[in-house]
Amino acid sequence: MIEVRNLHKSFGEVKAVNDMTFEARDGEITGLLGPNGAGKTTTLRMLYSLLPPDGGDIRIDGLDPTKDAMAIKTTLGVVPDSRGLYNRLTARENIRYFGELHNLPKQTIEERIESLTATLDMSDFIDRRTEGFSQGQRVKVAIARAMVHQPQTVLMDEPTNGLDVMSTRALRKYIRSLKDTGQSVVLSTHIMQEVAALCDQIVIIAKGKVAATGTVDELISRSGSDTIEDAFVQIIGSEEGLMA
Repeated sequence: MIEVRNLHKSFGEVKAVNDMTFEARDGEITGLLGPNGAGKTTTLRMLYSLLPPDGGDIRIDGLDPTKDAMAIKTTLGVVPDSRGLYNRLTARENIRYFGELHNLPKQTIEERIESLTATLDMSDFIDRRTEGFSQGQRVKVAIARAMVHQPQTVLMDEPTNGLDVMSTRALRKYIRSLKDTGQSVVLSTHIMQEVAALCDQIVIIAKGKVAATGTVDELISRSGSDTIEDAFVQIIGSEEGLMA
């Protein structure tokens, strides 16, 4: 479970995250929804301790990223926006390396690589160097690498960005499977179809602030709209008007 209270982060005079509060519960998929520059990626980077917050509190499975960064890495799986694969290594070697960083036994690492290869349909490229991989292949390796230690909480930054239809459908199925096993999944996105297909809870972010939270149906009803896209536009428009 993730608990965020009054989170702040500025870069110079730019307030990227401004008094943000939300929760992401176990067994649910929580979507951070907002336009480009809203503060989604900055928020995720603070959650996985890449950036220190200027203020506020974060708890991930009871741990504070500012004090327990190493301990959090054992409970957290991260799929960053850059993917960050080592191009000179094969897909298998990328995943194995992260298993070793988590001090997993060699046999456990190999068993989990085989399981993830089957689940994510990576058998055709698991032993190829990742240099030259398609976007879909890179995302699959990044997910397998993040999941090799079976984390309780998973953070994904726009995981389906650039994927084709079939890869997107396969990835969504996998994300749902994480929810079904009781894990907490937080994903940032600006794709309305993804939100409607996956998210139990939505946190709409505008200019570093939480503009609204709720389920798809709750946000549609609250805004008096017909679709989540219309609800999003109305909520963002109202919030930006208030902040102007």
